[in-house]
Amino acid sequence: MTHADDVTWMERAIELSRKCPPAEGAFSVGAIIVGADGEELAHGYSRETDAHVHAEESALAKLPTDDPRLAGATLYSTLEPCSERKSRPLTCTQLILRSPLRRVVIAWREPSLLVADCVGVETLQADGIEVVELPDLASRARATNTHLLG
Repeated sequence: MTHADDVTWMERAIELSRKCPPAEGAFSVGAIIVGADGEELAHGYSRETDAHVHAEESALAKLPTDDPRLAGATLYSTLEPCSERKSRPLTCTQLILRSPLRRVVIAWREPSLLVADCVGVETLQADGIEVVELPDLASRARATNTHLLG
């Protein structure tokens, strides 16, 4: 993927984040999984299927865990994948680590508003996953979360 492709897919993920029902104590996040061929494999957004589902979790749930396309795919998420979670047994970081995904692109890192020290990026990188940040799109991704950030 080129930088231009990453920006285009992240803009689409930001659009998805706008579909999230705002929730007190939860970020609105969009996620898209894109295959090596540049085709969308799945997408999801926070609270898409229930009050606790996260965007990455929703997108990953739409594909079989052994889907061979995941090995060359990229996951785009408007927010750093969670590394702490109360509502589910696995964090989004753990779900990504259990998948064949090897590349993740985010718009912004999780602020210490809800979790004191999110370490999703560091945990993914420690496992050899390439993590790309697109700080130029961070303000647009944050804008969907004015219900939390003011």
